[in-house]
Amino acid sequence: MKNIFISAVFFLCFLPAISQRPLTQGWHLKDHAKDGYYGISLQQAYELLSARKIPSKEVIVAILDDGIDLTHEDLEAVLWTNSTEVPGNGIDDDHNGYIDDVHGWNFLGNPDGRNVLSNSSEWIRVFWRYKEKYDGKLVDTGKLNPAEKYEYLLWQKARSGVVGKGMKQEDLKNLHTFFSNVVFCDSVLKPRFAKNEYSEKDLSGYTPVNNLETEVKKFLLPVFKQDGNPEVKNHFLLEEIEKYIIGEERRANGDKIPPEENRKTITGDDEMNFNNKYYGNNDINNAPLMHGTHLAGIIGAKRNNGIGMDGIAGNVKIMMVRTSADGDEYDKDIAMGIRYAVDNGAKIINMSFGKSLSPDKKRVDDAVKYAMEKDVLLVQAAGNSKRNIDGYDNYPNPKYFLSDSMAANWITVGASDTSGMAASFSNYGQQVVDVFAPGVAIYSTLPGSQYMSWEGTSMAAPVVTGVAAILRSYFPGLSAVEVKYIIDQSVSVPSTPTLIPGSTQQAGMNKLCKTGGIVNAFNAVKLALSYKR
Repeated sequence: MKNIFISAVFFLCFLPAISQRPLTQGWHLKDHAKDGYYGISLQQAYELLSARKIPSKEVIVAILDDGIDLTHEDLEAVLWTNSTEVPGNGIDDDHNGYIDDVHGWNFLGNPDGRNVLSNSSEWIRVFWRYKEKYDGKLVDTGKLNPAEKYEYLLWQKARSGVVGKGMKQEDLKNLHTFFSNVVFCDSVLKPRFAKNEYSEKDLSGYTPVNNLETEVKKFLLPVFKQDGNPEVKNHFLLEEIEKYIIGEERRANGDKIPPEENRKTITGDDEMNFNNKYYGNNDINNAPLMHGTHLAGIIGAKRNNGIGMDGIAGNVKIMMVRTSADGDEYDKDIAMGIRYAVDNGAKIINMSFGKSLSPDKKRVDDAVKYAMEKDVLLVQAAGNSKRNIDGYDNYPNPKYFLSDSMAANWITVGASDTSGMAASFSNYGQQVVDVFAPGVAIYSTLPGSQYMSWEGTSMAAPVVTGVAAILRSYFPGLSAVEVKYIIDQSVSVPSTPTLIPGSTQQAGMNKLCKTGGIVNAFNAVKLALSYKR
């Protein structure tokens, strides 16, 4: 029996941690002086708004992500509904080009109901996109115009990240064996728990009934502990491990096997043809829904209903725009997702995703400029690679294509922990990251009317989005640029230095982001009161 599980200890080091152990649920909403957590002082913000008797106005927030559970007990009441569209009649009632887009749109679907669940890596896509043009060719970059040079350098970067990279085939084989062992152990234990569902906490307290179960528990418990969250469920853990293995397989074979064209096959859309924006379907409730559902709860889960948890913004409607699947987003879907959200009334767009290459950045920037023209604020997660992104190699980003100018309606967010320190995984950048926000063990909604703590700059960005939604709700006269200014100027600045992510060195938060601080709802409301009504 022990020989079957021999790969477990070795391969645990390869698996990514999903979240840290849960702390006080909702700590990110609390006040540092009163509660000891470096949260956003949300209660104090609402008390101030109530004392001033300021009314709120409904604000539409779009989330560009992987989907949302439309039936979640804490989200159903806060979903954006396209009132001019008749649900399920197969007709584009509002003539916006999207049939039955009642709660949003899915740019990764087909009208026949099929949906893209997995995308390849942008590194591999760029490598193969320009391989025939540049591979083995001598190129004089001095003779290239700026756009051509960008393309060539993009190809070189992709090649350096693809050729000869990834795990050895033997390690991949062992990783598959490891996963098979996890699946087997899970199948042995599932019948012992209600709904075939269990967590590390459940497993730790379970008493095996035979020798097989004893060995299975001994093998599986360290796998759960690697995740770091005693409440994470078995099915979620297995999904994350499987996604990781698929990504490693693609990376290892990236220079040998062209990327799968799942998106093109299913949607029928050419990702390089930006003239076509009417593709996809209205199915924003297809799997996976974990990420988008979690973000939606952070922003706007129904407040004060005695169920689950409270979102940050109290008068918000959530519009889901599906642009993400496992793997990297396509620039076209990002651009079209931004435009759809803008055209359908969103005043804030949350983007908790990122990648290291952007072959069609100009097209994304055109959409960002369109959002600027329509007074829409964009909030993006800085990423979880614990690196400095001041080199602008984290996409999308606010720096316009072949320009030094920056989008004024854009906020980039790093993740902080309960002590006001930069989270160990967070990207940072004194020039490109605007603020930090709580992003460790953030408790929020999951599909099936469930809840769980999760971590990442993905969770920090919707914290800022939620604060921005409060400002746009109670101070509707504020522009997107003014909301960004107020959030930036009202941060809470930690008095002690933080460890630089990925380093043993310390620095003030002002070395890690432009503002040097953590978003604070109470301070933002105070500043908004003095700034403009």
